[in-house]
Amino acid sequence: MAAAESEFEAFAASWEPLYPAMVGMWRRSWAEFVPFLDFPVEIRSIIYTTNWIESLNARFRAATRRRGHFPDEESALMILYLAVRERRPNRATPTGQIAGWKHILNVLSLTYGDRLGIN
Repeated sequence: MAAAESEFEAFAASWEPLYPAMVGMWRRSWAEFVPFLDFPVEIRSIIYTTNWIESLNARFRAATRRRGHFPDEESALMILYLAVRERRPNRATPTGQIAGWKHILNVLSLTYGDRLGIN
């Protein structure tokens, strides 16, 4: 954590004159950011990568917008399920596989095996 703080100070020294609001935002958010540095790198990449969440939410919105209203909750859940299962061949990973997932699962099992019920 001390290394991260010193790196941030070096970053702030060079960029704060040009972007004071951005550096100020980092300073105000530092206490919320620092706990993530305790996680292994593989787990951090899962935690702070929100592109897949935003992509999934966009797919949900598109799927529900096209249909208007639903007669019951079960039909809405079925549409959301089908949106999740739909393959996207124009994507970099059309199968939805995550590169290095086996290594990430190993780190998760070593770090949080007791919570996952696998150790």
